[in-house]
Amino acid sequence: MTLGSASITARNCLVLIAVIATAALLYWARDILTPLALAIFLAVMIDSFARVVVDRVPGFPRGLALPTAIFLSILFFGLSVWVVAENGAGFVGQMREYGPRLNGVIARVTQLFGLKAAPTLDDLITQLNPARYLGAAAQSLQNFAANAVLVLIYLGFIIASRRGFGRKIVALFPHHAEREQAMGLFRRIRDGVEQYLWIQTVTGLMIAAAAWVVMAVLRLDNALFWAFLIFLASYIPILGGAVGCILPPLFALVQFPDTFWPAVILFGALELIYFVVGNVIYPRMQGDSLNMDPTVVLLSLAVWGALWGVTGMFLSTPLTVAAMVILSQFPTTRWIAILLSEDGNPQGVEGVPVQARPAPSPAQKPRPAGPSRERDKGGV
Repeated sequence: MTLGSASITARNCLVLIAVIATAALLYWARDILTPLALAIFLAVMIDSFARVVVDRVPGFPRGLALPTAIFLSILFFGLSVWVVAENGAGFVGQMREYGPRLNGVIARVTQLFGLKAAPTLDDLITQLNPARYLGAAAQSLQNFAANAVLVLIYLGFIIASRRGFGRKIVALFPHHAEREQAMGLFRRIRDGVEQYLWIQTVTGLMIAAAAWVVMAVLRLDNALFWAFLIFLASYIPILGGAVGCILPPLFALVQFPDTFWPAVILFGALELIYFVVGNVIYPRMQGDSLNMDPTVVLLSLAVWGALWGVTGMFLSTPLTVAAMVILSQFPTTRWIAILLSEDGNPQGVEGVPVQARPAPSPAQKPRPAGPSRERDKGGV
């Protein structure tokens, strides 16, 4: 083994150790980092919404764009909570009526499989012993409420501190070339996350609207509630589609215990909707924007889900996009970014690592940049 190959092997081992240590840190500090990650995610959404309002609404005051985006985001959040609370209460109330129906469904299923004695719903509840899960469920709800408050607090401080972001960038990168490189890195991450959010939101609305029409035609109870859950599940890659296709047909079996046809029709319609959106509309909208290998999308869902639970699944794709862009900037970790990308070029056509760029000559060396050109010229 030559000295060069030995150094490359040692460098790769150090990178692997750093990845493992980072994963351990992310898991150990998940209670602190997950609310912060969600707050940053929401801040990016609000900032993107504000820029869309300025670009798409002629004559809209730029100073009112951010307050308008915050107000509409809070309004959408409140509307979402109302939909869940209103329809969720009715759903829980109807669950009491589903007991005898579910016993009939269980009896029919056991007859299909040739079982002699069909267990009743009470027998299944006794065997499962749900009382032991109530404490964990109550603790999860309590943690969710606490995390929601913490996310809003983080979000408020992030929005309040965004004014000083430009000055911090100037202080961290006094040279124009370095600052442009850092801002380009930030814009690539922001654009990737925004593109992902836009695609998932539009396709999720398409799926939810089409699913609501099918469920309304079949007269499925709480169709609006199910459509809203399908829309939220669309932000979780792969797993969200499976949940959206399986859960409504299962409850159709309970609502219509005398026949399997409503559940079969609903399952087939949902499969068709997901197939059309996922294989026709989604690829055309996505194009090469994310540049992530499909296997990496599935692997990132499993890894971030293991590290941060449901929050990690929700943020798996944006976090992986950000990690890929950052890793592609350094020669020691660029091979990881290449493996994560779909076409082997994680930086795009214009991406060139900082270390790979030639150093500027003394005549071309950029001068330190201050907060403004006027100040450089001696102005106030």
